[in-house]
Amino acid sequence: MILVTGGTGLLGSHLLFELTKAGKMVRAIKRKSSDTAMVSKVFSYYHSSPADLFSKIEWVDADLLDFGSMEEALKGITEIYHCGAVVSFYPKDHKKMLKVNIEGTANLVNMAIENHVEKFCYVSSVATLGRAENNDVSTEETYWIPSKKNSVYAISKYGAEREIWRGMEEGLNAVIINPSVILGPGFWNDNSGLFRLVWKGLNYYTMGVNGYVDVRDIARAAVLLMDRNIFGQRFICSSDNVSYKDLFGMMAKYLNKPAPKMNVPMLLTSLAWRVESVRSFLTGSKPEVTKEMAITTTMTYTYSHEKLCKTLDFKFKTVDESIREICGFFIKDHSS
Repeated sequence: MILVTGGTGLLGSHLLFELTKAGKMVRAIKRKSSDTAMVSKVFSYYHSSPADLFSKIEWVDADLLDFGSMEEALKGITEIYHCGAVVSFYPKDHKKMLKVNIEGTANLVNMAIENHVEKFCYVSSVATLGRAENNDVSTEETYWIPSKKNSVYAISKYGAEREIWRGMEEGLNAVIINPSVILGPGFWNDNSGLFRLVWKGLNYYTMGVNGYVDVRDIARAAVLLMDRNIFGQRFICSSDNVSYKDLFGMMAKYLNKPAPKMNVPMLLTSLAWRVESVRSFLTGSKPEVTKEMAITTTMTYTYSHEKLCKTLDFKFKTVDESIREICGFFIKDHSS
């Protein structure tokens, strides 16, 4: 039996599809308040009988910080895919994010060792890598460097990843996958929100560059690494390095919308997050732009997928291909 954490999220739902499609026995944890409807929706994008696959998932209510519920969830489990994490760039979420992502992962590692779990895959992030010097390409050997530019999310994932390495030293058969920015359908108000912004009419772009990967490729790579018993290593999972201008241009093209034409210089992005911080304080609402967001969108981050491709003979979807397919799902969802 396989356990998946974070199963109601963008990556988790696609991983559940990949596993159930392969006929594997899967248990997924969720919070009591979580809705599984989006998982079913994701299945419908790729399968003619999504309800049949969805019915194969055994859902259990559990919390990574609650030992009792997790002990029940781990009964009979031989493999774990740990995708569950808090992802946020809002200051009010920082404390919770650090606790859940680091302490929750430590708990899961400890219980996996105690329960003799045979295989463990941790979905980390390229945010745990160091930034290559002189705009060079980051690889698995580009190690973390403490910096004020590191987001709290990056710090939380780095701390969680250290718990995985610690587990490996204690005998856990684990592998780490480091995705770049994830592209996928369905979560239009959350993870897939960029598509919604372009659909509504996005006029601005920054000069930053980042790595992107289709969510289906992450799920496929994770399953292949586990099936082939590749442990004790980390693998960057990233397709192409693309500028924000080109990224938004692709989205606009396949959504039949005008491409953003106005470049926002770094000075204005710096001003924007400060203005939003004041507005958020006065109104009590979430800021549209945070300091971490502003910094990220003006930086150049590029990543190499060479190690994963060579190890698995893996071929990624191009970002253009991924965006074209996701935009098709978006249009279909918003045409009714």
